Amino acid sequence: MNLSFAERLRRGELLLGTIVTLASSDVSELLSMAGYDWLFIDTEHAPLSLRDAQTLIQAARVPCLIRVADDAEATIKKALDTGASGIVVPQVTTAGQAERIVRHAKYPPVGTRGLGIVRAQGYGHGLREYLYEANEETVVVVQVEHKLGVENIDAITAVPGVDAVFVGPYDLSASLELNGLVTNPGVVAAIDRVTEACKDANRQLGIYVGTAELAAAYIAKGYTLVAVGMDTIMLGTAARQALGALRG
Repeated sequence: MNLSFAERLRRGELLLGTIVTLASSDVSELLSMAGYDWLFIDTEHAPLSLRDAQTLIQAARVPCLIRVADDAEATIKKALDTGASGIVVPQVTTAGQAERIVRHAKYPPVGTRGLGIVRAQGYGHGLREYLYEANEETVVVVQVEHKLGVENIDAITAVPGVDAVFVGPYDLSASLELNGLVTNPGVVAAIDRVTEACKDANRQLGIYVGTAELAAAYIAKGYTLVAVGMDTIMLGTAARQALGALRG
Protein backbone atom coordinates (compact mmCIF):
# COMPACT_ATOMS: atom_id res chain seq x y z
CA MET A 1 0.00 0.00 0.00
CA ASN A 2 1.32 3.42 -0.97
CA LEU A 3 1.25 5.81 1.96
CA SER A 4 0.57 9.50 1.53
CA PHE A 5 3.14 12.11 2.47
CA ALA A 6 1.15 12.98 5.59
CA GLU A 7 1.04 9.33 6.67
CA ARG A 8 4.75 8.87 6.07
CA LEU A 9 5.53 11.98 8.09
CA ARG A 10 3.33 10.96 11.02
CA ARG A 11 4.82 7.46 11.02
CA GLY A 12 8.26 8.98 11.46
CA GLU A 13 9.76 7.97 8.12
CA LEU A 14 12.93 9.80 7.15
CA LEU A 15 11.91 12.41 4.56
CA LEU A 16 14.78 14.26 2.91
CA GLY A 17 14.10 17.51 1.11
CA THR A 18 15.74 20.73 0.04
CA ILE A 19 14.75 24.37 -0.12
CA VAL A 20 13.59 25.95 -3.37
CA THR A 21 13.96 29.71 -3.71
CA LEU A 22 14.22 30.21 -7.49
CA ALA A 23 11.05 30.87 -9.49
CA SER A 24 11.84 28.26 -12.11
CA SER A 25 9.76 25.17 -12.78
CA ASP A 26 12.91 23.58 -14.19
CA VAL A 27 14.51 23.83 -10.75
CA SER A 28 11.70 22.08 -8.89
CA GLU A 29 11.44 19.43 -11.58
CA LEU A 30 15.19 18.80 -11.58
CA LEU A 31 15.44 18.59 -7.80
CA SER A 32 12.49 16.23 -7.54
CA MET A 33 14.07 14.05 -10.22
CA ALA A 34 17.21 13.86 -8.08
CA GLY A 35 15.31 11.72 -5.60
CA TYR A 36 14.29 14.03 -2.77
CA ASP A 37 11.20 12.95 -0.86
CA TRP A 38 9.79 16.49 -0.72
CA LEU A 39 10.54 20.10 -1.59
CA PHE A 40 10.44 23.08 0.78
CA ILE A 41 9.17 26.06 -1.24
CA ASP A 42 10.14 29.25 0.54
CA THR A 43 7.76 32.20 0.18
CA GLU A 44 8.93 33.77 3.45
CA HIS A 45 12.48 34.83 2.59
CA ALA A 46 12.65 34.15 -1.15
CA PRO A 47 10.99 36.55 -3.63
CA LEU A 48 8.40 33.93 -4.60
CA SER A 49 4.72 34.70 -5.03
CA LEU A 50 2.07 32.04 -4.47
CA ARG A 51 1.65 31.94 -8.24
CA ASP A 52 5.37 31.08 -8.44
CA ALA A 53 4.86 28.44 -5.74
CA GLN A 54 2.00 26.85 -7.66
CA THR A 55 4.11 26.68 -10.81
CA LEU A 56 6.91 25.01 -8.84
CA ILE A 57 4.45 22.47 -7.42
CA GLN A 58 3.00 21.72 -10.87
CA ALA A 59 6.48 20.87 -12.16
CA ALA A 60 7.60 18.89 -9.10
CA ARG A 61 7.27 15.14 -9.02
CA VAL A 62 7.26 14.91 -5.23
CA PRO A 63 5.13 16.46 -2.46
CA CYS A 64 5.81 20.10 -1.68
CA LEU A 65 5.42 22.11 1.50
CA ILE A 66 5.13 25.88 1.25
CA ARG A 67 6.75 27.98 3.92
CA VAL A 68 4.28 30.81 4.12
CA ALA A 69 5.22 34.41 4.83
CA ASP A 70 3.04 34.72 7.93
CA ASP A 71 0.31 32.97 9.90
CA ALA A 72 -2.63 34.97 8.53
CA GLU A 73 -5.72 32.99 7.58
CA ALA A 74 -5.72 34.25 3.99
CA THR A 75 -2.04 33.43 3.54
CA ILE A 76 -2.49 29.84 4.73
CA LYS A 77 -5.66 29.34 2.71
CA LYS A 78 -4.09 30.56 -0.51
CA ALA A 79 -0.97 28.47 0.01
CA LEU A 80 -2.99 25.28 0.46
CA ASP A 81 -5.21 26.10 -2.49
CA THR A 82 -2.15 25.86 -4.78
CA GLY A 83 -2.15 22.11 -4.19
CA ALA A 84 0.68 22.04 -1.66
CA SER A 85 0.81 19.00 0.59
CA GLY A 86 1.00 21.31 3.57
CA ILE A 87 2.48 24.41 5.11
CA VAL A 88 5.46 25.41 7.20
CA VAL A 89 4.65 28.45 9.33
CA PRO A 90 7.55 30.57 10.61
CA GLN A 91 8.08 32.21 13.99
CA VAL A 92 5.59 30.22 16.06
CA THR A 93 6.08 31.20 19.68
CA THR A 94 2.90 30.20 21.57
CA ALA A 95 0.36 27.40 21.77
CA GLY A 96 -2.43 29.85 20.94
CA GLN A 97 -0.71 30.76 17.68
CA ALA A 98 -0.25 27.08 16.82
CA GLU A 99 -3.95 26.44 17.48
CA ARG A 100 -4.96 29.27 15.12
CA ILE A 101 -2.67 27.91 12.42
CA VAL A 102 -4.26 24.46 12.63
CA ARG A 103 -7.75 26.00 12.43
CA HIS A 104 -6.79 28.03 9.37
CA ALA A 105 -5.46 24.89 7.65
CA LYS A 106 -8.43 22.60 8.27
CA TYR A 107 -11.97 22.66 6.92
CA PRO A 108 -15.01 22.69 9.24
CA PRO A 109 -15.82 21.14 11.60
CA VAL A 110 -12.15 20.79 12.55
CA GLY A 111 -11.17 24.30 11.52
CA THR A 112 -12.24 27.38 9.62
CA ARG A 113 -10.50 27.04 6.25
CA GLY A 114 -12.49 28.75 3.54
CA LEU A 115 -13.68 26.68 0.60
CA GLY A 116 -12.40 27.92 -2.74
CA ILE A 117 -12.50 26.33 -6.18
CA VAL A 118 -8.92 26.40 -7.43
CA ARG A 119 -6.08 24.01 -8.23
CA ALA A 120 -6.11 21.98 -4.99
CA GLN A 121 -9.74 21.05 -5.60
CA GLY A 122 -9.11 20.10 -9.23
CA TYR A 123 -10.53 23.47 -10.28
CA GLY A 124 -13.85 22.15 -9.02
CA HIS A 125 -13.74 18.80 -10.79
CA GLY A 126 -12.20 17.00 -7.83
CA LEU A 127 -13.92 18.95 -5.10
CA ARG A 128 -15.75 16.08 -3.43
CA GLU A 129 -12.67 13.87 -3.28
CA TYR A 130 -10.46 16.69 -2.00
CA LEU A 131 -12.87 17.65 0.76
CA TYR A 132 -13.12 14.03 1.86
CA GLU A 133 -9.39 13.72 2.52
CA ALA A 134 -8.04 17.26 2.95
CA ASN A 135 -8.23 17.53 6.73
CA GLU A 136 -6.34 14.27 7.17
CA GLU A 137 -3.85 14.76 4.36
CA THR A 138 -2.92 18.41 4.90
CA VAL A 139 0.37 18.65 6.80
CA VAL A 140 0.83 21.41 9.38
CA VAL A 141 4.40 22.17 10.39
CA VAL A 142 5.23 24.95 12.84
CA GLN A 143 8.64 26.52 12.98
CA VAL A 144 10.24 27.11 16.35
CA GLU A 145 12.98 29.60 15.62
CA HIS A 146 12.80 32.09 18.47
CA LYS A 147 13.74 31.82 22.12
CA LEU A 148 10.09 32.46 23.06
CA GLY A 149 9.08 29.40 21.07
CA VAL A 150 11.68 27.37 22.93
CA GLU A 151 10.32 28.64 26.25
CA ASN A 152 6.78 27.58 25.23
CA ILE A 153 7.72 24.39 23.44
CA ASP A 154 5.86 22.03 25.79
CA ALA A 155 2.58 23.88 25.19
CA ILE A 156 3.19 24.11 21.43
CA THR A 157 3.82 20.39 21.07
CA ALA A 158 0.59 19.66 22.96
CA VAL A 159 -1.56 21.33 20.28
CA PRO A 160 -3.64 18.75 18.32
CA GLY A 161 -3.09 18.93 14.57
CA VAL A 162 0.55 20.00 14.68
CA ASP A 163 2.28 17.29 12.66
CA ALA A 164 5.86 18.41 13.13
CA VAL A 165 8.00 21.08 14.72
CA PHE A 166 10.63 22.47 12.38
CA VAL A 167 13.68 24.09 13.96
CA GLY A 168 15.06 27.22 12.29
CA PRO A 169 18.65 27.36 13.60
CA TYR A 170 19.60 30.69 12.06
CA ASP A 171 16.65 32.74 13.28
CA LEU A 172 16.92 30.99 16.62
CA SER A 173 20.55 32.03 16.88
CA ALA A 174 19.57 35.62 16.11
CA SER A 175 16.91 35.65 18.83
CA LEU A 176 19.62 34.54 21.27
CA GLU A 177 21.88 37.37 20.02
CA LEU A 178 24.25 34.82 18.55
CA ASN A 179 23.64 35.73 14.91
CA GLY A 180 24.49 32.83 12.63
CA LEU A 181 26.43 30.92 15.28
CA VAL A 182 24.29 27.82 14.95
CA THR A 183 26.87 25.55 16.61
CA ASN A 184 27.29 27.84 19.63
CA PRO A 185 26.54 25.94 22.87
CA GLY A 186 23.67 28.30 23.66
CA VAL A 187 21.97 27.61 20.33
CA VAL A 188 22.65 23.89 20.57
CA ALA A 189 21.12 23.82 24.06
CA ALA A 190 17.97 25.56 22.79
CA ILE A 191 17.67 23.06 19.92
CA ASP A 192 18.17 20.18 22.35
CA ARG A 193 15.35 21.55 24.48
CA VAL A 194 13.02 21.46 21.45
CA THR A 195 14.24 17.98 20.55
CA GLU A 196 13.42 16.51 23.94
CA ALA A 197 10.01 18.21 24.15
CA CYS A 198 8.99 16.87 20.74
CA LYS A 199 10.09 13.37 21.62
CA ASP A 200 8.14 13.51 24.88
CA ALA A 201 5.02 14.67 22.99
CA ASN A 202 5.52 12.24 20.07
CA ARG A 203 5.78 15.12 17.60
CA GLN A 204 7.94 14.68 14.53
CA LEU A 205 11.06 16.82 14.29
CA GLY A 206 12.28 18.82 11.32
CA ILE A 207 15.26 21.07 10.68
CA TYR A 208 17.16 22.92 7.97
CA VAL A 209 20.87 22.15 7.68
CA GLY A 210 23.47 23.26 5.18
CA THR A 211 25.42 20.02 4.76
CA ALA A 212 24.88 16.29 4.60
CA GLU A 213 27.20 15.86 7.59
CA LEU A 214 25.01 18.07 9.78
CA ALA A 215 21.91 16.34 8.45
CA ALA A 216 23.29 12.97 9.48
CA ALA A 217 23.93 14.26 13.00
CA TYR A 218 20.34 15.45 13.40
CA ILE A 219 18.92 12.30 11.85
CA ALA A 220 20.82 10.37 14.51
CA LYS A 221 19.01 12.50 17.11
CA GLY A 222 15.60 11.53 15.73
CA TYR A 223 14.90 14.25 13.17
CA THR A 224 12.87 12.92 10.25
CA LEU A 225 11.72 15.96 8.22
CA VAL A 226 15.08 17.25 7.05
CA ALA A 227 15.80 19.97 4.49
CA VAL A 228 19.40 19.84 3.31
CA GLY A 229 20.76 22.88 1.51
CA MET A 230 18.97 25.01 -1.05
CA ASP A 231 18.94 25.51 -4.78
CA THR A 232 21.01 28.70 -4.86
CA ILE A 233 23.72 27.36 -2.56
CA MET A 234 24.02 24.10 -4.51
CA LEU A 235 24.26 26.00 -7.79
CA GLY A 236 26.84 28.46 -6.48
CA THR A 237 28.89 25.78 -4.74
CA ALA A 238 29.07 23.57 -7.83
CA ALA A 239 30.15 26.54 -9.95
CA ARG A 240 32.88 27.56 -7.52
CA GLN A 241 34.17 24.02 -7.17
CA ALA A 242 34.44 23.57 -10.92
CA LEU A 243 36.26 26.88 -11.36
CA GLY A 244 38.52 26.17 -8.40
CA ALA A 245 39.53 22.83 -9.84
CA LEU A 246 40.37 24.38 -13.20
CA ARG A 247 42.16 27.46 -11.88
CA GLY A 248 44.11 25.65 -9.23
